[in-house]
Parts: sequence; structure tokens; C-alpha cells
Amino acid sequence: MKSQLFALGAIALWATLATLGVSLAHVPPFLLTGIALLVGSVISLPLSGFDLRQWQIPKATLALGVYGLFGFHFLLFMALQHAPPVEANLVNYLWPLLMVVMAPLFLVGVRLRPVHIFAALLGFAGAAIAIVGRQGASPDAASAFGGWAWGYLPALGSAFIWASYSLLCQRVQAFPTAAIGLFGLVSGLLSLLCHWLLEPSVALTTHDGLLLCAMGLGPLGAAFFLWDKALKLGDARQIGILSYLTPLASTLLLLLTSQSALSWNIGLAAVLIIGAALLGTRA
Repeated sequence: MKSQLFALGAIALWATLATLGVSLAHVPPFLLTGIALLVGSVISLPLSGFDLRQWQIPKATLALGVYGLFGFHFLLFMALQHAPPVEANLVNYLWPLLMVVMAPLFLVGVRLRPVHIFAALLGFAGAAIAIVGRQGASPDAASAFGGWAWGYLPALGSAFIWASYSLLCQRVQAFPTAAIGLFGLVSGLLSLLCHWLLEPSVALTTHDGLLLCAMGLGPLGAAFFLWDKALKLGDARQIGILSYLTPLASTLLLLLTSQSALSWNIGLAAVLIIGAALLGTRA
């Protein structure tokens, strides 16, 4: 039960990412991610009692952390630049499904039951309805579907990276959760390097800085620490299915902050995702 609470905490923070992202849409994505990850890495200081010896982890573990945090965001940004955003986002949200079905491949003694697969597919269906429905009001949404773009490959790659990172964290030598701060620090510096190489420079306002701090302390900071605790304590299959609450909660928050009306597709998505979560956590 404690693992599910940690997972729900991470999901709640990730749900704010889209709303914060709307307010920071003018900030180049690698710059945004780099600053936010650096801010988020500071959380590890009080978490470790300001004992940086908890950052002394094997190089292979650090490589895994950078693979997860930096690799996921790098491929996702590539996907969003070279594929319709609706479809790229949907492909990216295959990661909870991949996390469920790949669990027996990565974790010793873990087996899949039909209920896990059914719940994961049910959750993906709900996520698809929530994501596509959120874009339904856009005049470009309908025309986005039906074509091929190579950006779907990095979208799938980003989904695989986050699913495999989440599972492999349970395979490596045990490390303190505070070490996630080192993952964020290195990944943030790499993101800033990508900004310098690939993106135009921009001037940030004080308001931008406050929002970036909120993003770093929340969805690109504390969420990773909570996620790590959830994975250390719980069943990866159940946590993966719970993760489908993220696009639903994100969509609901966007609707509330924009004062938009709820639509039938959000209600249907909620029924499917909550049903999947109940099935998965009881399996």
C-alpha cells in the first residue's frame, strides 16, 4: 500500500507538467528540462541529510540513471519535433504497458497473469481517449492522424527507455533514493549542452524562473524521488497500471485551469483508467 501512495504522489506531480508546460511554451524544451532537472536535483540534499556520500554509487548505476532521465526526455523531444504531437504523445504513453509486459523479462520471479495484460490494455485505451480527446478541439488534430512520421520511432524509444529504466532500477545494486539527485544533475547538464548546441538562446523573465523552479521541485524533481521509492517497495506491474492515471489527471487539470467544459470522452477515459487501476492493484 505504501508503494502505491508513493506512486500516486509521483503521478499527481507529473499531472501538473502539461499545465506548467503551457505557461512555459516559449522556453526551448532542452533549456526548460535542463534548468528544471538541476533544480530538482537539489531535493536530494535535505533527503540525504546533506551527506553527499549517498551520491557515491557505481558508474553503471549512474549510467542507468542518466539513460532514464536524459534519454527519455531527449527522445521525447525528438519525437515531438518530427511527428504530430497528439500521436507522438500517445505512442510515448505506451511506457506503462511496456513496463507491465516487460516485467517478467527484467525481474526475477515476476510472472504476468491475463488480468495484468487486460488491465494494461484497458488503461492504454483510457489514456488514448483522454489524450486524443484533449486535442479534439484543435483544428489540426483530425488532420494529424493517418500519416507516417519518423518521429514515432523516438517516441517509442522514449517509452521503452522509461519502462526499462523503471524495471532495471530494481536489478542493479541497491542505491539510496537520494542518488536520484545525481541522476538529475548529470541529466540536467546534458540537457543544457543540447540547448547550447541545438536551440536558440532566449531571455527568461522572473516569472519564467518561478515556474521553472515549480517544475523542478515538482514533476521534474520530487516525482522522480517518489517514483524510485514506489519501485523499491512495490510491484512494478501494479505501479505501471496505476501510471495511466497521469494523462487523465493531466487533462483534468488543464481543463480546470483553462475553465473548459468536461466532455464525454474524459468521463469514459476516467472509467477505463480507474477500472484498470482497480484491476491491476488487486491482481
